[in-house]
Amino acid sequence: MAAGQQRLLGVAAIVAASVLWGTTGVSATFAPEVGAMAIGAAAMGVGGLLQAGMAVRPIARSLSALRQQWLWLLLGALAVAVYPLAFYGSMRLAGVTVGTVVSIGSAPLLSALIEMLLDGLRISLRWAVGAALGLLGMAVLALAEGGSHDGSAAPPPDVFTGVLLGLLAGLTYAFYSWAARRLMQRQVPARAAMGAMFGLGGLLLMPVLFATGAPFLASWNNAAVGIYMALVPMFLGYICFGYGLARVQASMATTITLLEPVVAAVLAGLIVGERLPAWGWVGVGLIFACLVCITLPGRRS
Repeated sequence: MAAGQQRLLGVAAIVAASVLWGTTGVSATFAPEVGAMAIGAAAMGVGGLLQAGMAVRPIARSLSALRQQWLWLLLGALAVAVYPLAFYGSMRLAGVTVGTVVSIGSAPLLSALIEMLLDGLRISLRWAVGAALGLLGMAVLALAEGGSHDGSAAPPPDVFTGVLLGLLAGLTYAFYSWAARRLMQRQVPARAAMGAMFGLGGLLLMPVLFATGAPFLASWNNAAVGIYMALVPMFLGYICFGYGLARVQASMATTITLLEPVVAAVLAGLIVGERLPAWGWVGVGLIFACLVCITLPGRRS
């Protein structure tokens, strides 16, 4: 298959992952008794173990290559474990809108910085313009969503700490995306790389799940939410993401996932009843412009 076709398939897979991840916010509203850390640990932890279970044979065949890259594997697994705790903690402290924007919006720039520092790659002007459009769209979408809420609502308890956690979430997301791609570039198949990294990350999250996950057992509804988030957005979503990472740069992959908050905003309007103001649709348009800008075929330094 031609390189251009492989690239398009990779972009399509990451778009699919972004759509699946965009369902997590609405899904969590159906289990309000379950804490944010428990949801994050269950979704990423159980989903990661499932990925490892489905990739046992590829992992076994790739043990030699994984041992040679053990440092990046372990650091990537640690980033996988930290990411959901930082992400959901950011939303709890700074609010859903600010937490999501900081976490997801910072990832493309941090991913590009990692590639420049560790791979020596230079970012093209078109990618920079596309990323700027995406970040501007995220900011407009956040302001529109924030302005649409009732002003009498209590402010988030600690916005500053929440923003710092959001930046940590963006950094860990960017790093484990880069680490997974590095394993793939070092002769580790995509399924083995994602399965090993997310399996180890899932093991690290199990103590958090055991400590905070009791509400999942309180009702069938809570349990169903946990099962859905582990199986669909995390397990299936990260299979798509791993497929895409094998075909596009990590910085491009994290930029494409700016589509996630757009999906979340649309689903919130359709299912939860949250109305997106006109400015919110301007933000959506800017994000789609970003996706078109960075995914069009062209040369990259």
